[in-house]
Parts: sequence; C-alpha cells; structure tokens
Amino acid sequence: MATVLSVSGSPSASSRTNRLLRHLDRRLAAQGHEVIPLDVRTIPAEALLGADFTHPAIVEATELFARADGVVVGTPVYKASYSGVLKALLDLLPQYALAGKTVLPLATGGSTAHVLAIDYALRPVLSSMGAAHIVQGWFTLDRDITVHDDGSLTVAPVATEALAQVVDQFSTALGHRPVLAAAS
Repeated sequence: MATVLSVSGSPSASSRTNRLLRHLDRRLAAQGHEVIPLDVRTIPAEALLGADFTHPAIVEATELFARADGVVVGTPVYKASYSGVLKALLDLLPQYALAGKTVLPLATGGSTAHVLAIDYALRPVLSSMGAAHIVQGWFTLDRDITVHDDGSLTVAPVATEALAQVVDQFSTALGHRPVLAAAS
C-alpha cells in the first residue's frame, strides 16, 4: 500500500476540480492506498503569498510531500496555466520535493483550448522538482463534471473511463496492481 498525497490547487472549496479529486481519491483508497487530501486553499494566504517557509501550515505541507510515495496534482486551468495558489505552494516546497515520487497531473477547464496546460505548464514544474515518474495526465472539461444539489458528483461516461485508466496507471506505477478496475 502506497501513501498518496492528493493536492487540489483550486482556490474554491466547491470547485469541480476539488470534487473530482476527492472522487478519484475514493478509487485510490479502494485500491488499497492511503490517500491524504491537501486543499491548497486551506493554507493561510499570508503564509503562501508572504513566502513564510516557517509557517506551520507550510511546514506541514512540506512534511506531507516528503511522506508521500505518490502525488496527484489537480488544478483548474486559468489563462492556459495551473492555478496561482498551486504555484504559490509549489514555490515554497523544497527544490526536489517530488524526488523519487510518482506523480499524476490532472486539470479541469472550460475549453479544449486548455488541454495542453498539463504538458506545457504543469509537467515541466513537476519534472523540475525531481519527480521520478510523471504518468500520463488527464484534462477534464468542466461540462463533463456535474455537481448535484446533494453534493454528489457525476462524471460523463467518456471522462469516467479515461480517468479510471489514468488513475489505474498511476496506481500500477506506484507498484500496486489495481483490484477495482471497473470501480468508479
């Protein structure tokens, strides 16, 4: 069983990105992984924007990255790049915070015009942080993620299948063969 840090780079608690990540966390947990969610938006702004490396929330986030075997990084795409809150956190982590780790990059956005943000904006920074293996990421259109009044989530069938594949590939790369390949 691997420890997976699931990082939501969304500035909004009710965002589709955040909800999608927590949905995928359940799949990873069902496969036997310990999943630790980290919502960057919960880190105090003064710590992130003031670059306070000694702030307890930054120290804790750094420790979570160090403890993880694998990291899922999810972000909404804004202006063809990952979110500012995610950038602020990544800037405060040690240069090689991802050394030896398997990483799954995920992004959401309103248009397929942003699909390359994973490869041209997010992947290079993850690589520069020493990730041992960055598996194939996935971009999900906002319209394929429906949040219902009760808080439940529905993902369009085509996106569900693709997300299941990338999550299972990530799980396999962590050294654990997925048991629930058909689970959602």
